[in-house]
Amino acid sequence: MGFFDGLLGGRAAEFDSGSAASNAIELTRRHQQVSLTKQGAATGNLRVNLAWRMRTSDFDGEQRTSLFRHPFRALKPPEVMGHGQSMVNVDLDLGALYELADGSKGVVQPLGGLLGDVNAPPYVKLSGDDRFGSASGETMYVNLDHRDDIKRLLVFVYIYDQTPAFDRTHAIVTLYPSNGPRIEIGLDERHPQARSCAVVMIENVKGELVVRREVKFVYGFQGELDRLYGWGLQWGRGYKTKAER
Repeated sequence: MGFFDGLLGGRAAEFDSGSAASNAIELTRRHQQVSLTKQGAATGNLRVNLAWRMRTSDFDGEQRTSLFRHPFRALKPPEVMGHGQSMVNVDLDLGALYELADGSKGVVQPLGGLLGDVNAPPYVKLSGDDRFGSASGETMYVNLDHRDDIKRLLVFVYIYDQTPAFDRTHAIVTLYPSNGPRIEIGLDERHPQARSCAVVMIENVKGELVVRREVKFVYGFQGELDRLYGWGLQWGRGYKTKAER
């Protein structure tokens, strides 16, 4: 049984655009933020999705040895696929630390059943807990009609088991605003021992809603993310119940 922490108590032009067909904005180290306000997308429900697949290159020895016979395969990007029986079971969870304009703070995450509420504070709701990296992944909704009530929101991903495996997965967090292109943040950096990752900050900066790429991996749990960003919550060890599993 794994355990993790449970809660006790820029400019709009700064992004890399995808192709016209994909209609996506990719946040990168070079171009880290985009303004939802300037995009006309600071209203309605913002959908935040986490999806992941296992990297076949981590267990497909036959694929590696075949490079000697087919050297041009080395030029192809790593293939990814869904879970199979021969793969290690990796349970990635999506969560968010929130701070509202009235000073209230907390967390929305599957652990502890803290799923939030989209029509009442914190105006953030997690739809459920995906255990197997299905095509739909995990989804969170942020009610931007209450954007003036939201000071900042840190979206994070953590691994629920005792085996760090970010380096075995290809994960991506995608934001779907009510208007305009989707926003993608890939978690492709290799951090074999990391258990949590701060992915993206959504912040109200003088009335402007800004989305900023973070992608900071840490070797601890949610409490370490809290300390890194100065949330000031009190944390303790938490477990998933059988129902949550």
